[in-house]
Amino acid sequence: QVQPVESGGGSVQPGGSLRISCATSGWPFSTDDMGWFRQAPGKQRERVALIRSDLTTSYPDFVEGRFIISRDNAKKTVYLQMNGLNVEDSAVYYCNRFPVLPGDSWGQGTRVTVSS
Repeated sequence: QVQPVESGGGSVQPGGSLRISCATSGWPFSTDDMGWFRQAPGKQRERVALIRSDLTTSYPDFVEGRFIISRDNAKKTVYLQMNGLNVEDSAVYYCNRFPVLPGDSWGQGTRVTVSS
């Protein structure tokens, strides 16, 4: 069963930056739209970035201008560069295809903690 593998999370101070990665296998990938999602304790999972197969991107307002999603089709990997992090960005971050289909698996995620 295809399962993405996220990595690169950690602890940073407010205003700091992190780059997280998501490696996939088994998917076509290059023809898939890919998204980064996050889930904070007690909250629903939410999408924070989308990169389409044509390399266009979109972001919700709360990360627009701070987060940058990119992809390497040869490595079947998607990245998320996060700048200007604040406490509200603390969460477990996941990647997946978009839209996420009922049979798609989620990985373990990578935890990002922003605190002073």
